[in-house]
Amino acid sequence: MSYSHLSVTPEAHGFGATVTGLDLSRPLAAGVLAEVRAAWAVHGVLAFPDQPLSLDELERFTLQIGPFGVDPFIKPMPGHANILELRREANETVSNFGAAWHSDWSFQAEPPAATILHGAIIPPVGGDTLFSDCCRAYETLSPAMQTLLAPLNAVHSARQAYGPNSLYARETGKRAMDIVISAEAEKTHAHPLVTRHPVTGRRVLFVNPVYTVGIEGMTYEESMAILGYLFQHQLREDFVYRHRWAPDMLLIWDNRCVNHMATGGYDGHLRVMHRTTVAGGRPSRDLLAGAGQNA
Repeated sequence: MSYSHLSVTPEAHGFGATVTGLDLSRPLAAGVLAEVRAAWAVHGVLAFPDQPLSLDELERFTLQIGPFGVDPFIKPMPGHANILELRREANETVSNFGAAWHSDWSFQAEPPAATILHGAIIPPVGGDTLFSDCCRAYETLSPAMQTLLAPLNAVHSARQAYGPNSLYARETGKRAMDIVISAEAEKTHAHPLVTRHPVTGRRVLFVNPVYTVGIEGMTYEESMAILGYLFQHQLREDFVYRHRWAPDMLLIWDNRCVNHMATGGYDGHLRVMHRTTVAGGRPSRDLLAGAGQNA
């Protein structure tokens, strides 16, 4: 694609790109915003370096992409009901937040379209975020596997992360983030295992290890045999983009076609990130109304 208002530098495989030439602290003109949306749809993950945003400016930029989504199980910042502070103190010994492959809040009836993350305090080492291209993961499956998966519905739940018997519920160390453990996390929602992206029309392998807990109509063992293979397939080296952070960098990624995982490696250093969520819609096997237009 060619752009008139911004500079877009894609990663080697076209999954992930860096955008320069913009000041996100100010409202974007309609033509500029349209190009940002187009680049986001094409590349899945966009990085905007050198964006020293206040919390209010982060909220205003988010609302240009879309309305705020609902963030369950994590208490927001005081005075900013739509911002989560992902904070890890230098002396924390618990695992870093988000340290397993997932798509944000895929257990919701209408999972979020986008997550926006701003680097407030970035350690000098570690802390990379990994992203997996779930469109290419689907497209490289054999035709026989694609046919097998086409009619299936995957079951999503937050129970493994936020339920009463979850990983976070069993923690014994102190954590700076205020995570809410709740029986509400036991609820489930089924989504098509293979979805259609509402903007690009590409098919997506819409499963992830944290929130996908089964396949409708199958036993646990049958589900895990299929899902276990798909989880590994999504992590092929040529599907994964490793993002390295810098202070004041902003990232936006597309939860409708991207899985991600936070890495550690910065023990002894404070790390502070501010996160917002953009509302999405119900995943579909077919193109949604308005497909091919900006989300």
